[in-house]
Amino acid sequence: MVIVFVLVASLVLALVVTANWYVWRRLFRDTTGGPGLVRRAGAVLIAGGWALAIGALVAERTGAPFRLQQILAWPGFLWLALSIYLLLAVLAGEIVRPLLRRFLEHRASRTHRGRTPTTADPASAAPSSPSPDADADASPAATSAPQANGGGTTASVTASRSGRARSATAPHPRSDPAPDAPADPPPPAGATTPTGPSRRLFVSRVVAGTAAAAAVGTVGYGTYGVLRGPKVKRVTVPLAKLPRAAHGYRIAVVSDVHLGPVLGRGFAQKVVDTINATQPDLIAVVGDLVDGSVKDLGPAAAPLAGLRARHGSYFVTGNHEYFSGAEQWVEEVRRLGIDPLENARKEMPYFDLAGVNDVAGEDEGQGPDFAKALGDRDTARACVLLAHQPVQIHDAVEHGVDLQLSGHTHGGQLWPGNLVAAGANPTLAGLDRYGDTQLYVSRGAGAWGPPTRVGAPSDITVIELASKRA
Repeated sequence: MVIVFVLVASLVLALVVTANWYVWRRLFRDTTGGPGLVRRAGAVLIAGGWALAIGALVAERTGAPFRLQQILAWPGFLWLALSIYLLLAVLAGEIVRPLLRRFLEHRASRTHRGRTPTTADPASAAPSSPSPDADADASPAATSAPQANGGGTTASVTASRSGRARSATAPHPRSDPAPDAPADPPPPAGATTPTGPSRRLFVSRVVAGTAAAAAVGTVGYGTYGVLRGPKVKRVTVPLAKLPRAAHGYRIAVVSDVHLGPVLGRGFAQKVVDTINATQPDLIAVVGDLVDGSVKDLGPAAAPLAGLRARHGSYFVTGNHEYFSGAEQWVEEVRRLGIDPLENARKEMPYFDLAGVNDVAGEDEGQGPDFAKALGDRDTARACVLLAHQPVQIHDAVEHGVDLQLSGHTHGGQLWPGNLVAAGANPTLAGLDRYGDTQLYVSRGAGAWGPPTRVGAPSDITVIELASKRA
């Protein structure tokens, strides 16, 4: 087992090193004429970015001083996101690179043909019509000689012109143009058509600059989307067992807030204000609320005491709570007025509300216990289950749950991470059905690691229950 782990770790390390060398080559080596400050600065930037990223991850997991976590988190986690999109952008540039080079070569060829002088056909030149070159070579004295000296001079001029005409048709022993031959006209002002090595350098700089701009723009916009706060998404879910009186019942679902060294008290307040504005009947906090200890993040979580719903607020643990001291956080959310459901059930006016611990709690003897939460309930009543991870849906189906509310996936958070997340979860995001049980997965309100989302915008979902008896 240890050997397999070492092999996998070595393979991952080799892939990361190779990918970063490739990014450095395309962005810095290929865009410079030789070794120098730019190449060294690029190597320092990439190596330093990864040092900060690894430092941020280690500091968070080891419970380093919170101030140190905050210092490392912003640049380190943002570099993680930026490195992903730099790699994707330079890979996309491999498609553009040959097309741009071909375009420049075609343009240079057309420009060259347009500047090449046309050679006159000797056979079409009449003896009485001397070539422009002949006229240009004739001096003023020669042209005036026939008038001053008579026919003899005229004959010599004619012979001279005839000799030059014959020499123009004969092969020249050297290919260099005559010293007095007119030179090719200079290229038009502003026309830049690089050739040879200059063209390759030009293409590399254009592609690298575009890739860098695209990566920075993507990460910048994705970060702005997270810091702006989650948007409200509304979904109607019909339940066969729901009584008519409960038709239109609203449950605000919030998951994966991830309060930590990046997202703090201000972000928590945005989440609370967004939820309260929906005027829900019930609030469900389905795990991964925090990334840190109560000591460090208690002040950041304090705004959660302002959550308001007609039938209260409820909480279940996510896997990140078990990295942060789950027992302490269960007590803290209870103190804030949120009711933890630890493998427990509560009978609401129109349905049963149950909650199970996250599977990460199994290592601490606090894993999910569906029998304890659901074993003795009245199966004639509708049941809504709070469970952090979508993979818990299979146990929910076995216990006759009508609707499971989950998070955990972030919707992939950073495209193309959705492809990986979709392979690890039965449902990536949205509403799905498994037998008689429906599963709704929220993309989450915050973000883990990079405070950035691409292709998976954050949300708070208002589930509106619909009675089929209405």
